[in-house]
Amino acid sequence: MTEVEHVDVLIIGAGLSGIGAAHHLQEAFPGKTYRILEARDAIGGTWDLFRYPGVRSDSDMHTLGYRFRPWGQAKAIADGASILRYIRDTAAEAGADRHIRFGHRVVSAEWSSEEARWTVEAVHDGAPVRLTCGFLYSCSGYYRYDAGHMPEFPGVERFGGTVVHPQHWPEDLDYTGKKVVVIGSGATAVTLVPAMAEQAEHVTMLQRSPTYIMALPAEDPIANRLRRLIGSRRAYPIVRWKNVVVITLLYRLSRRRPRLVKSVIRKGLLRRLPPGYDVDTHFTPRYQPWDQRMCFVPDGDLFRAIRRGRASVVTDRITEFTRTGLRLESGAELDADVVVTATGLRLLAFGGVRLAVDGREVRLPETMTYKGMMLSGVPNFVFTIGYTNASWTLKADLVSEYVVRLLRHLDAHGYDQCVPRNDDPTVTPRPLLDFQSGYVLRSVDEFPKAGSRAPWRLGMSYAHDLITFRYRAIDDGALRFSRRPAASTAGRRAG
Repeated sequence: MTEVEHVDVLIIGAGLSGIGAAHHLQEAFPGKTYRILEARDAIGGTWDLFRYPGVRSDSDMHTLGYRFRPWGQAKAIADGASILRYIRDTAAEAGADRHIRFGHRVVSAEWSSEEARWTVEAVHDGAPVRLTCGFLYSCSGYYRYDAGHMPEFPGVERFGGTVVHPQHWPEDLDYTGKKVVVIGSGATAVTLVPAMAEQAEHVTMLQRSPTYIMALPAEDPIANRLRRLIGSRRAYPIVRWKNVVVITLLYRLSRRRPRLVKSVIRKGLLRRLPPGYDVDTHFTPRYQPWDQRMCFVPDGDLFRAIRRGRASVVTDRITEFTRTGLRLESGAELDADVVVTATGLRLLAFGGVRLAVDGREVRLPETMTYKGMMLSGVPNFVFTIGYTNASWTLKADLVSEYVVRLLRHLDAHGYDQCVPRNDDPTVTPRPLLDFQSGYVLRSVDEFPKAGSRAPWRLGMSYAHDLITFRYRAIDDGALRFSRRPAASTAGRRAG
């Protein structure tokens, strides 16, 4: 009989969050054992999955980068290959890559209070694999990796060209000199359009409704100057905090004075788009700034492609595909050789892993998130969900730091288990992701709930979360600690 491997901590996912978690863990606890289970065959998660033209960060790398490893390149808005290399170099330097088991897709995890451990089931090469751990740490994000969102388009089967979703970009797709239609208006679409426009005959961004789009410098002049003056390691925290403050102020100003922010965005668009361009139709959303995530384009590359006539924007709805392109509700037709369906992502909580506690299935919509990183009634389990209004890694780093503090607390007091309990009937449930993007609205009911107040809210303020995660007491009354029954009994007998 094959012996089941046991580790102190099991991390699910070898992407940006998982590699960061591994670094924090082994820095704090060189004596603890850990493994990373990765469903795919490579490090990088999202940044290894997406291969479409121009793929890049939509956050600056001084905040998307790890707190503990400065981003040293000149470009602050980085391409996907550079980000992937950064993650892999981080894993190699820390030795975390030696702890990864690739091709291991976790399907279920069951907690036993009697044994104070998780039994985790994974699939590798079609065969089941079992591990046990004392602490389970999900860093799988919330995107579904095997399929993106693809609406049903009438007549798509009779289209004579190529239809491709950005999540499954074919390596051999040649669009040189061809007419391309990109369906969508989010971060993926505004990245694809200028990138494809460099080789295509023309690229049309077809959107049902506009998105807020702002231009940012691809390089941060303050960061680059500070790096030259005082070096990367000393400059990094200064630039990181500068960018945190800027994005926080923009977000808060957007929520409190949306008309002012809309006016600023509009003036920027008028400066960058051709004279007389219909900004109201194509770049003025119906919603308020930051009801959905704002798109940032480095050096205004999207607007530059429009000015040069290499790209255009059409705001309309699709009636059907034709043999040569798309027919729209307005009666207009768009000719296309290639149609890219940048129609969004699909969400999947914890990578679809089924959780159970002492033989009872955990129904996620019936749980409430504690500090946006643990589940009520689920012991020794932590997950990472990043910010929707700032860089993902800002939150991921804080969660990792909190996990270190939590494990130290367990060790110092001889506890085996910690579990959040909500005994306050005045705390009311709310959606975990209070965001109006389509990919969120389609799936949010399948996710755990947030609460109406701390510590059950999912925080969206880095400064507030930094104080909460790094400095406030671990034992706050909502998080309950205990020893497994066998350990308690042994202790009484010894006494």
